[in-house]
Amino acid sequence: MATILGQNQYGKAENRVVKITRDGDTHHIKDLNVSVALSGDMDDVHYSGSNANVLPTDTTKNTVYAFAKEHGIESAEQFGIHLARWFVGSQEPIQKARIRIEEYSWDRIATSDANSKFIGSDEVNHSFVRQGMETRVTQITYDGKNWEVISGLKDLVVMNSTNSEFWGYVKDKYTTLKEAYDRILATQVSARWRFNWSDDEQRMPNWEKSYAETRKHMLQAFAETYSLSLQQTLYQMGSRIINHRSEIDEVRFSLPNKHHFLVDLEPFGLKNDNEVYFAADRPYGLIEATVLRDGVDARIPVDMTNL
Repeated sequence: MATILGQNQYGKAENRVVKITRDGDTHHIKDLNVSVALSGDMDDVHYSGSNANVLPTDTTKNTVYAFAKEHGIESAEQFGIHLARWFVGSQEPIQKARIRIEEYSWDRIATSDANSKFIGSDEVNHSFVRQGMETRVTQITYDGKNWEVISGLKDLVVMNSTNSEFWGYVKDKYTTLKEAYDRILATQVSARWRFNWSDDEQRMPNWEKSYAETRKHMLQAFAETYSLSLQQTLYQMGSRIINHRSEIDEVRFSLPNKHHFLVDLEPFGLKNDNEVYFAADRPYGLIEATVLRDGVDARIPVDMTNL
């Protein structure tokens, strides 16, 4: 039975590109997930395997990163227009380009009025929290007499586009990681905190206010800590909560390090001056720890999967 080729397309899907624009000490973020699909005169590659009309998908990926540098990212729409016009206009066999873009929005983290231990709050214009991802959680346990309330959040994505370093670590024959003295620090916060309210004789916390204030102090600590390691930042986040919220005795964090690697643009004759990054989703470093009020026993499970 005869067969013929129907509709077809190819490209590189889900190219994560983060563009940092530095306006002095104030930074701006555009965070896109770009998928490219190209179609046109592609019969031969399907019938015979000839790649004569095929622009490699790796090239489409490189184009996304190069365009982030050359054209900037004014908007997702304008960036997609630049890409589509380029692919169709520069390659005769390509007759149609479909660019799909997801944009992840970030809000600036509002810092505290007082100066932090490490940097002044009025100097922080590089710390962001991603919109629309956070989930608030709580677990209440009651045995007829005693209460245990463990609350928290998950999927709260935060980023510092500077004021983070990582160096001086152990090196062996398998170590390839280069020391970093100015890097992006980003994580997807999963946090649980345990209240010291345990029976009806005690005054019950104002749960809504407590959540809002705990979240605020956690974010302020993330923004205001000049970080030499994600572990250090974690400890400052937990300490800030314990020191400011008397109703909370224990905080546990699980912080995946959402690595951002500088893209090598030299093959295209472009200099990447800490502007264009590849956002890797895996593998990732996973940093976990509990911060306690002095004299208090830890009760939050080490594995928070089912909390």
